[in-house]
Amino acid sequence: MDALKKMILKRIRSGGRGAIFTPKDFLDMGSRYATDQAFSRLVRSGDLQRLARGLYYYPRVNAKLGITLTPDVDQIAQAVGRRTGSRMIPSGAAAANIFGLSTQVPAKFVYLSDGRSRRVRIGKKMELEIRHVAPKELPLGSPTSALVFQALRYIGKPAVDAQVVGLLRAAISPRDKESLLRDARYTADWIAAIVRQLSRPEVK
Repeated sequence: MDALKKMILKRIRSGGRGAIFTPKDFLDMGSRYATDQAFSRLVRSGDLQRLARGLYYYPRVNAKLGITLTPDVDQIAQAVGRRTGSRMIPSGAAAANIFGLSTQVPAKFVYLSDGRSRRVRIGKKMELEIRHVAPKELPLGSPTSALVFQALRYIGKPAVDAQVVGLLRAAISPRDKESLLRDARYTADWIAAIVRQLSRPEVK
């Protein structure tokens, strides 16, 4: 059991701090019972934090203040998706928050999924609400494209200015910009136009 714990911790550390895991992510190393027990030991030793049932956090720490930073809500949602075998797409408000397009940090983050509806309580101040929708209602394309489409749809065409385009351009990798251009055919014309704009090199 200690050998499995060390193997799991080694893989977790290789990915860096801030990641969210479930025991299911490590079933290639051992049985479900063994991985559950190993995770329990990692929590007791302080290497991991238990966020909710079956969800564990390799905490990021502010070195100056010595405090644990809040886990990333999108990583939590995607971990739930891996555990349940379902697709997870942020609602507009959550997507806008992820890209920094909204200054409001909601107490409840809503994700759309082809899995069952549920609520996941994270600590005392954060809640993840998963709303079941038909697969055809989920945005098409890559996960990043779906995220951008949801964020733009939420803030609305009149609110999209040079600052919004600049924030998105800086946050999206060149590879994801290529995917965005391909996936633009799945969305509204005005969003597709903005996608083309942010995919062009910034003029200085």
